[in-house]
Amino acid sequence: MLKGTAVLGSFLIFLREGIEGSLIITILCTLLAAAGRRDLFRWVFAGVGAALLLAGAAGVALFALSRSAFINSTAQTWFETAVFLLAVVILTYMTFWMKRNSRSMRSVLGTQVHLAIAGDSALPLALLAFVTVGREAIETVIFLLAIAFQSTVVSLLGGAVTGLLVSLALSLAIYRVGLRLNYKRFFTVVGAALMVVAAGLLANAVRNLQDLHVLPGGGHALWDVNFVLSDASTLGDILHGLVGYAAAPTALQVGTWALFLTLGLAAFFSRSRGQAVSGRSAAA
Repeated sequence: MLKGTAVLGSFLIFLREGIEGSLIITILCTLLAAAGRRDLFRWVFAGVGAALLLAGAAGVALFALSRSAFINSTAQTWFETAVFLLAVVILTYMTFWMKRNSRSMRSVLGTQVHLAIAGDSALPLALLAFVTVGREAIETVIFLLAIAFQSTVVSLLGGAVTGLLVSLALSLAIYRVGLRLNYKRFFTVVGAALMVVAAGLLANAVRNLQDLHVLPGGGHALWDVNFVLSDASTLGDILHGLVGYAAAPTALQVGTWALFLTLGLAAFFSRSRGQAVSGRSAAA
Protein backbone atom coordinates (compact mmCIF):
# COMPACT_ATOMS: atom_id res chain seq x y z
CA MET A 1 0.00 0.00 0.00
CA LEU A 2 1.38 3.37 -0.96
CA LYS A 3 2.13 6.32 1.28
CA GLY A 4 -0.87 8.43 0.24
CA THR A 5 -3.22 5.53 0.87
CA ALA A 6 -1.84 4.96 4.35
CA VAL A 7 -2.00 8.65 5.30
CA LEU A 8 -5.51 9.17 3.96
CA GLY A 9 -6.79 5.86 5.30
CA SER A 10 -5.40 6.32 8.81
CA PHE A 11 -6.54 9.97 8.85
CA LEU A 12 -10.14 9.08 7.96
CA ILE A 13 -10.20 6.13 10.35
CA PHE A 14 -8.87 8.13 13.31
CA LEU A 15 -11.03 11.13 12.44
CA ARG A 16 -14.22 9.09 12.40
CA GLU A 17 -13.43 6.82 15.34
CA GLY A 18 -11.93 9.70 17.31
CA ILE A 19 -14.96 11.91 16.71
CA GLU A 20 -17.40 9.16 17.65
CA GLY A 21 -15.55 8.16 20.81
CA SER A 22 -14.59 11.64 22.01
CA LEU A 23 -18.02 13.00 21.13
CA ILE A 24 -19.72 10.54 23.46
CA ILE A 25 -17.23 11.35 26.24
CA THR A 26 -17.77 15.07 25.62
CA ILE A 27 -21.54 14.71 25.92
CA LEU A 28 -21.10 12.70 29.13
CA CYS A 29 -18.91 15.42 30.65
CA THR A 30 -21.28 18.16 29.50
CA LEU A 31 -24.23 16.43 31.13
CA LEU A 32 -22.28 15.83 34.34
CA ALA A 33 -21.17 19.47 34.45
CA ALA A 34 -24.76 20.62 33.95
CA ALA A 35 -25.80 18.40 36.86
CA GLY A 36 -23.06 19.86 39.06
CA ARG A 37 -21.16 16.57 39.27
CA ARG A 38 -17.75 17.45 37.85
CA ASP A 39 -16.32 15.24 40.56
CA LEU A 40 -17.40 12.24 38.45
CA PHE A 41 -15.18 13.32 35.54
CA ARG A 42 -12.29 11.27 36.92
CA TRP A 43 -14.34 8.08 36.65
CA VAL A 44 -15.15 8.80 33.01
CA PHE A 45 -11.48 9.49 32.21
CA ALA A 46 -10.43 6.39 34.13
CA GLY A 47 -12.63 4.29 31.85
CA VAL A 48 -11.20 6.07 28.80
CA GLY A 49 -7.62 5.49 29.91
CA ALA A 50 -8.18 1.82 30.66
CA ALA A 51 -9.76 1.25 27.24
CA LEU A 52 -6.94 3.02 25.37
CA LEU A 53 -4.23 1.12 27.23
CA LEU A 54 -5.89 -2.24 26.63
CA ALA A 55 -6.60 -1.63 22.94
CA GLY A 56 -3.17 -0.11 22.32
CA ALA A 57 -1.37 -3.04 23.91
CA ALA A 58 -3.50 -5.53 21.99
CA GLY A 59 -2.92 -3.72 18.70
CA VAL A 60 0.86 -3.50 19.09
CA ALA A 61 1.11 -7.12 20.17
CA LEU A 62 -1.09 -8.39 17.33
CA PHE A 63 0.75 -6.38 14.71
CA ALA A 64 4.21 -7.38 15.98
CA LEU A 65 3.37 -11.06 16.28
CA SER A 66 1.57 -11.35 12.96
CA ARG A 67 4.18 -9.40 11.02
CA SER A 68 7.20 -11.18 12.46
CA ALA A 69 5.60 -14.63 12.39
CA PHE A 70 4.89 -14.88 8.68
CA ILE A 71 6.14 -11.78 6.89
CA ASN A 72 6.17 -12.10 3.08
CA SER A 73 4.57 -15.54 3.24
CA THR A 74 1.33 -17.11 2.06
CA ALA A 75 0.11 -17.10 5.65
CA GLN A 76 0.56 -13.32 5.77
CA THR A 77 -1.46 -12.94 2.58
CA TRP A 78 -4.26 -14.99 4.11
CA PHE A 79 -4.10 -12.95 7.31
CA GLU A 80 -4.16 -9.66 5.40
CA THR A 81 -7.13 -10.85 3.38
CA ALA A 82 -9.06 -11.83 6.50
CA VAL A 83 -8.30 -8.44 8.08
CA PHE A 84 -9.34 -6.65 4.88
CA LEU A 85 -12.70 -8.43 4.82
CA LEU A 86 -13.31 -7.95 8.55
CA ALA A 87 -12.46 -4.26 8.27
CA VAL A 88 -14.86 -3.82 5.35
CA VAL A 89 -17.72 -5.45 7.29
CA ILE A 90 -17.14 -3.48 10.50
CA LEU A 91 -16.41 -0.21 8.74
CA THR A 92 -19.56 -0.44 6.63
CA TYR A 93 -21.78 -1.51 9.52
CA MET A 94 -20.54 1.17 11.91
CA THR A 95 -20.81 3.88 9.25
CA PHE A 96 -24.49 3.08 8.76
CA TRP A 97 -25.05 2.62 12.51
CA MET A 98 -23.55 5.99 13.43
CA LYS A 99 -25.50 7.77 10.71
CA ARG A 100 -28.72 6.23 12.00
CA ASN A 101 -28.11 6.95 15.69
CA SER A 102 -26.37 10.35 15.59
CA ARG A 103 -29.56 12.28 16.43
CA SER A 104 -30.61 10.22 19.43
CA MET A 105 -27.15 9.92 20.99
CA ARG A 106 -27.48 12.81 23.44
CA SER A 107 -30.84 11.69 24.86
CA VAL A 108 -29.61 8.10 25.35
CA LEU A 109 -26.49 9.27 27.17
CA GLY A 110 -28.58 11.66 29.27
CA THR A 111 -30.58 8.71 30.53
CA GLN A 112 -27.38 6.84 31.44
CA VAL A 113 -26.02 9.84 33.36
CA HIS A 114 -29.31 10.35 35.19
CA LEU A 115 -29.40 6.71 36.29
CA ALA A 116 -25.79 6.85 37.49
CA ILE A 117 -26.37 10.02 39.53
CA ALA A 118 -29.66 8.76 40.94
CA GLY A 119 -28.00 5.52 41.99
CA ASP A 120 -25.07 7.45 43.52
CA SER A 121 -22.59 5.18 41.73
CA ALA A 122 -19.83 6.29 39.37
CA LEU A 123 -18.96 2.76 38.23
CA PRO A 124 -21.60 2.70 35.45
CA LEU A 125 -20.10 5.89 34.01
CA ALA A 126 -16.60 4.38 34.03
CA LEU A 127 -17.90 1.22 32.37
CA LEU A 128 -19.82 3.24 29.77
CA ALA A 129 -16.69 5.24 28.93
CA PHE A 130 -14.60 2.05 28.85
CA VAL A 131 -16.98 0.20 26.53
CA THR A 132 -17.53 3.22 24.27
CA VAL A 133 -13.87 4.12 23.80
CA GLY A 134 -12.80 0.47 23.85
CA ARG A 135 -15.12 -0.37 20.98
CA GLU A 136 -13.81 2.52 18.89
CA ALA A 137 -10.21 1.64 19.77
CA ILE A 138 -10.61 -2.03 18.83
CA GLU A 139 -12.25 -1.04 15.54
CA THR A 140 -9.34 1.32 14.89
CA VAL A 141 -6.85 -1.49 15.55
CA ILE A 142 -8.62 -3.75 13.04
CA PHE A 143 -8.79 -1.02 10.39
CA LEU A 144 -5.14 -0.09 10.82
CA LEU A 145 -4.05 -3.71 10.56
CA ALA A 146 -5.79 -3.76 7.19
CA ILE A 147 -3.46 -1.08 5.84
CA ALA A 148 -0.41 -1.51 8.07
CA PHE A 149 1.37 -4.41 6.37
CA GLN A 150 2.09 -2.52 3.17
CA SER A 151 2.75 0.96 4.57
CA THR A 152 5.35 2.68 6.71
CA VAL A 153 4.99 3.56 10.37
CA VAL A 154 5.55 7.24 9.53
CA SER A 155 2.68 7.26 7.03
CA LEU A 156 0.31 5.57 9.47
CA LEU A 157 1.26 7.83 12.36
CA GLY A 158 1.03 10.97 10.21
CA GLY A 159 -2.57 10.34 9.23
CA ALA A 160 -3.52 8.92 12.62
CA VAL A 161 -2.17 11.84 14.66
CA THR A 162 -3.74 14.40 12.31
CA GLY A 163 -7.15 12.71 12.39
CA LEU A 164 -7.02 12.29 16.17
CA LEU A 165 -6.03 15.92 16.75
CA VAL A 166 -8.84 17.19 14.52
CA SER A 167 -11.41 14.99 16.29
CA LEU A 168 -10.20 16.06 19.74
CA ALA A 169 -10.19 19.74 18.72
CA LEU A 170 -13.81 19.48 17.56
CA SER A 171 -14.86 17.73 20.76
CA LEU A 172 -13.05 20.28 22.92
CA ALA A 173 -14.72 23.11 21.03
CA ILE A 174 -18.11 21.50 21.60
CA TYR A 175 -17.45 21.29 25.33
CA ARG A 176 -15.70 24.63 25.86
CA VAL A 177 -17.58 27.08 23.68
CA GLY A 178 -20.78 25.23 22.97
CA LEU A 179 -20.10 24.88 19.25
CA ARG A 180 -23.04 23.21 17.58
CA LEU A 181 -21.78 20.66 15.11
CA ASN A 182 -24.21 19.14 12.65
CA TYR A 183 -23.37 15.54 13.54
CA LYS A 184 -25.69 14.07 10.95
CA ARG A 185 -24.08 16.04 8.13
CA PHE A 186 -20.59 15.41 9.45
CA PHE A 187 -21.06 11.65 9.62
CA THR A 188 -22.66 11.72 6.17
CA VAL A 189 -19.56 13.29 4.63
CA VAL A 190 -17.03 11.19 6.56
CA GLY A 191 -19.15 8.06 6.12
CA ALA A 192 -19.24 8.50 2.34
CA ALA A 193 -15.46 8.96 2.27
CA LEU A 194 -14.99 5.84 4.37
CA MET A 195 -17.17 3.86 1.98
CA VAL A 196 -14.53 4.64 -0.66
CA VAL A 197 -11.83 3.38 1.74
CA ALA A 198 -13.89 0.23 2.36
CA ALA A 199 -14.24 -0.33 -1.38
CA GLY A 200 -10.47 -0.10 -1.74
CA LEU A 201 -9.92 -2.61 1.07
CA LEU A 202 -12.38 -4.99 -0.55
CA ALA A 203 -10.57 -4.65 -3.88
CA ASN A 204 -7.30 -5.43 -2.08
CA ALA A 205 -8.88 -8.56 -0.60
CA VAL A 206 -10.03 -9.64 -4.05
CA ARG A 207 -6.54 -9.18 -5.48
CA ASN A 208 -5.04 -11.20 -2.61
CA LEU A 209 -7.51 -14.01 -3.23
CA GLN A 210 -6.56 -13.95 -6.90
CA ASP A 211 -2.87 -14.17 -5.99
CA LEU A 212 -3.75 -17.12 -3.76
CA HIS A 213 -5.54 -18.73 -6.75
CA VAL A 214 -8.83 -18.79 -4.87
CA LEU A 215 -10.44 -16.42 -7.38
CA PRO A 216 -9.76 -16.47 -11.13
CA GLY A 217 -8.27 -13.76 -13.33
CA GLY A 218 -5.26 -12.81 -11.23
CA GLY A 219 -2.79 -13.03 -14.09
CA HIS A 220 -4.69 -10.78 -16.50
CA ALA A 221 -4.88 -7.01 -16.02
CA LEU A 222 -7.91 -5.27 -17.44
CA TRP A 223 -5.59 -2.50 -18.60
CA ASP A 224 -2.06 -1.30 -17.89
CA VAL A 225 -1.39 2.44 -17.86
CA ASN A 226 1.88 2.39 -15.92
CA PHE A 227 3.51 4.21 -18.82
CA VAL A 228 1.02 7.07 -18.33
CA LEU A 229 0.45 7.12 -14.58
CA SER A 230 2.03 4.46 -12.40
CA ASP A 231 1.02 3.61 -8.86
CA ALA A 232 4.47 4.69 -7.67
CA SER A 233 4.14 8.24 -9.04
CA THR A 234 3.06 11.11 -6.79
CA LEU A 235 -0.25 11.68 -8.58
CA GLY A 236 -0.91 7.96 -8.89
CA ASP A 237 -0.20 7.57 -5.19
CA ILE A 238 -2.68 10.34 -4.31
CA LEU A 239 -5.38 8.96 -6.63
CA HIS A 240 -4.82 5.47 -5.26
CA GLY A 241 -5.43 6.77 -1.76
CA LEU A 242 -8.46 8.87 -2.72
CA VAL A 243 -10.36 6.67 -5.17
CA GLY A 244 -8.57 3.31 -5.20
CA TYR A 245 -6.72 3.94 -8.45
CA ALA A 246 -4.58 1.07 -9.79
CA ALA A 247 -2.47 1.25 -12.93
CA ALA A 248 -2.94 -2.43 -13.79
CA PRO A 249 -6.06 -3.77 -12.04
CA THR A 250 -7.79 -7.02 -12.80
CA ALA A 251 -11.34 -7.08 -14.11
CA LEU A 252 -12.60 -8.63 -10.89
CA GLN A 253 -10.92 -5.92 -8.84
CA VAL A 254 -12.53 -3.14 -10.83
CA GLY A 255 -15.92 -4.83 -10.88
CA THR A 256 -15.90 -5.49 -7.14
CA TRP A 257 -14.77 -1.95 -6.32
CA ALA A 258 -17.38 -0.35 -8.58
CA LEU A 259 -20.25 -2.61 -7.48
CA PHE A 260 -19.54 -2.22 -3.76
CA LEU A 261 -19.17 1.54 -4.00
CA THR A 262 -22.24 2.01 -6.18
CA LEU A 263 -24.53 -0.13 -4.02
CA GLY A 264 -23.02 1.12 -0.76
CA LEU A 265 -23.33 4.82 -1.55
CA ALA A 266 -26.80 4.32 -3.03
CA ALA A 267 -27.98 2.65 0.19
CA PHE A 268 -26.19 5.20 2.34
CA PHE A 269 -27.69 8.26 0.70
CA SER A 270 -31.13 6.74 0.09
CA ARG A 271 -31.27 6.01 3.84
CA SER A 272 -30.36 9.63 4.53
CA ARG A 273 -33.15 10.90 2.28
CA GLY A 274 -35.62 8.47 3.83
CA GLN A 275 -34.73 9.63 7.33
CA ALA A 276 -35.04 13.27 6.29
CA VAL A 277 -38.51 12.70 4.83
CA SER A 278 -39.70 10.77 7.89
CA GLY A 279 -38.27 13.49 10.12
CA ARG A 280 -40.18 16.22 8.26
CA SER A 281 -43.36 14.15 8.37
CA ALA A 282 -43.02 13.66 12.12
CA ALA A 283 -42.41 17.36 12.64
CA ALA A 284 -45.50 18.22 10.57
